[in-house]
Amino acid sequence: MAQIPCTELATSRRDLAGPALRTFFRIAELWSLSVEERMILLGVQARSTFFKWKKGHVSTLPKDTLERISYILGIYKALQILLPDTEAADQWIRYPNMAPVFNGQSALERMLSGQVSDLFVVRQYLDSQRGGWA
Repeated sequence: MAQIPCTELATSRRDLAGPALRTFFRIAELWSLSVEERMILLGVQARSTFFKWKKGHVSTLPKDTLERISYILGIYKALQILLPDTEAADQWIRYPNMAPVFNGQSALERMLSGQVSDLFVVRQYLDSQRGGWA
């Protein structure tokens, strides 16, 4: 299997930064996330960095942030498929959930632990509900 040179990967991350952040901020609006919730989901600690990103001032994003956005996009997409009522789909993340992976918490509470693995768990749960493999 051919390896991709590091410079091509960096270019790809640079090319993805703007569209990824625009998509994230649109989903965050639909989910009515606070600034603090958005920062946690993106894995960014500095408010100055967050607001630069929000204004579109970004050249590249850390791999961790792109991974987080990828999971959030997958969660959003899965919810739109599972719950065709867009308002219900957008509100689902806030409802308490008795599924074992949530233990009575909402999906948002699970995602706000700050760990990428929790975003993965929510995405995996929704994919399994769609009939994919968990």
